[in-house]
Amino acid sequence: MTEAIRIGNQWYVAATSARSEESPQVLKSGDTFALFDRFGDLHGWGAGDLGLYHEDTRFLCELGLTLNGARPMYLNSAVKEGNNLLIVELMNPDVVVDGALVVPKGEVHIFRAKLLWEGACYEHLRFSHHGLEPVTLEVALRFEADFVDLFEVRGSARTQHGERLPVETHHDERVFGYRGRDGLERRARVRLGPAPHAWGEREARFALHLTPHEHVHIYCTVACEIDGPDHPPASTPRPERYDAAYKLNTLAREQTQSVQCSLSSSNPLINLWLDRSSSDLAMLTTALPSGPYPYAGVPWYSTTFGRDGLLTAREYLWIDPSIARGVLAYLAATQATKEEPQRDAEPGKILHEARKCEMARTGEVPFGRYYGTVDATPLFVALAGAYWRRTGDLEFIKGIWANVLAALNWIDHYGDCDGDGFVEYAKRSKHGLVQQGWKDSHDSIFHADGRMAEPPIALCEVQGYVYEAKLLAADLARALAEPERALALLKQAQALRQQFQDRFWCEDIGSYAIALDGSKQPCRVAASNAGHALWTGIASPEHAARLAQRLMESDFFSGWGLRTVAAAQARYNPMSYHNGSIWPHDNALIAAGLARYGFTEAAMQIFSGLFDASLEFDQHRLPELFCGFARRAGEGPTLYPVACSPQAWAAAAVFGMLQACLGLEIDAPRGVLSFHAPRLPPYIDWLRVRELRVGASSVDLLLQRYHNNVGVEVTGRSGPVEVRVTI
Repeated sequence: MTEAIRIGNQWYVAATSARSEESPQVLKSGDTFALFDRFGDLHGWGAGDLGLYHEDTRFLCELGLTLNGARPMYLNSAVKEGNNLLIVELMNPDVVVDGALVVPKGEVHIFRAKLLWEGACYEHLRFSHHGLEPVTLEVALRFEADFVDLFEVRGSARTQHGERLPVETHHDERVFGYRGRDGLERRARVRLGPAPHAWGEREARFALHLTPHEHVHIYCTVACEIDGPDHPPASTPRPERYDAAYKLNTLAREQTQSVQCSLSSSNPLINLWLDRSSSDLAMLTTALPSGPYPYAGVPWYSTTFGRDGLLTAREYLWIDPSIARGVLAYLAATQATKEEPQRDAEPGKILHEARKCEMARTGEVPFGRYYGTVDATPLFVALAGAYWRRTGDLEFIKGIWANVLAALNWIDHYGDCDGDGFVEYAKRSKHGLVQQGWKDSHDSIFHADGRMAEPPIALCEVQGYVYEAKLLAADLARALAEPERALALLKQAQALRQQFQDRFWCEDIGSYAIALDGSKQPCRVAASNAGHALWTGIASPEHAARLAQRLMESDFFSGWGLRTVAAAQARYNPMSYHNGSIWPHDNALIAAGLARYGFTEAAMQIFSGLFDASLEFDQHRLPELFCGFARRAGEGPTLYPVACSPQAWAAAAVFGMLQACLGLEIDAPRGVLSFHAPRLPPYIDWLRVRELRVGASSVDLLLQRYHNNVGVEVTGRSGPVEVRVTI
């Protein structure tokens, strides 16, 4: 099971036993997600993390189907390609009454279809009789609600709970209720159609009489309801029936796809990876009032994270820039405006994480709205600049320009509190995160001998993020007719780049130091953080060449991807969260950096490793991370036990790597689409791109692989778009 514990005052997801379901079936819609077992049930066996969750609270912890008191026999289950529908197929076991076999196994087929929509789980059950004689079966659906906070599911101990309300039972529904310590009343409303023949203490019972070839249907809706001042009634009523919810769910999915560029290739396995990744992003993306926002991952991070949203949007920017706009709008609206040490908040700082659960609302965990991240603020500025280049949408940039300036002010003052030119961090909140970069495990930043780095800590990659942020902010300043500000930002970026080479480069390890500690001493550890210096362009050309060679050596590159820490480093552990594991998004950013400096062959090697890994994972879905063991013939990669799957920036990684290999850049203000030394790996003969928008125009492309280059053919064009290819 998983356990949320504090190690060095840090919240941490620990694994204390195996999960009850190694690959649970996952559905998500908005602020609701569900983890089912392969039978389509919920239960508390093993780790007990299965359930129907809404706003980080588990509403339903048990949903079990039985026939005459026995569990049906499993045939098959899968989440459909669009990620919006779980299909489960079962059959009856042998039904014995008074020692006589009355229904042989396999005569009754059971079809279950489940989907989530508007805070409710809708289920359609169909019982089809394939025998020769009429049969009678007792079908029971067992329900239980526990209203356990997500952090409690992860293992956080609570000394006080709210009040369980009396269960209400009516003709066709049962209502479970809970009044939390935060003052909110939460209800799980179970509605059945037709109404059951009888209600038991914890189950609804149906008497099914089936003639040969007859089909009988049962519909079940479990609605998650919250009463409180910040939970007004919905403007439109929730659909009552499964079929209506299915139509609305499918329509929303189609509308999302209609605004995106689409990709297809000569390789069906690549297409499966692309389709699964885009479906995962569609499922994880939630429509907020400010626009679409990709929630970080299911189950532990199904909420708004600043860093995750920013990097996901950046990887996916060339496919669908509307996600970047939504991320920027939300993070601008939630930007810190004052100093609040208990939340690690300072004026101009960008959000790390926001939660709506009971424990966050009562202050039992610090993450209601928490700002303990050092990198989200420069990443916000950089995404704003990248979004403008991608879309030419200057009106939107004008609307968030004050937020960009506030973020730049935070970088220069609060981020660089000692004035040494580098942005560093040290937590101020008593219960905040110790490490505040993307590797936020308590033990992720250390010296070559394994000693932990003392704060304040200046991370390698963060300096690169700041460098790029100032370059891209200079572009925005020029576009907004502020040439003096643009010039000042350029000078600051140039000074930072030079200082970075002087202080971070470690010739003895052929890499940039992972960080400078509080005494300004370099942490001389070979880690993937240095690869982000390639992605942002802060690396000097001579250092980039040495670093590219170092990253592709066998202690870094496992055959499946790049490890977060090279083997033989003091704290290397291929089974750790951040000290030797493989993260797809980390690899995608480094691949982009390698291609940026002309090392496209190395970028394709990373792409190929992760492609091969995708073939080994369930549903071709790359998880948040996997273990960093070396690739061995005839074996797949090793799973990390509590990795989120799906996870947003892992899903977006394939699109970032494709863009890197193609050298694809979009300059929408000038109406130019460029390919710089484009390459495709040998298992992709051609790639078709449809409806790639460049400003108000769009193009369709056919990219054909040749021995040492890629031919680019424009097969369709709407509006003035210039396509440039440089070899």
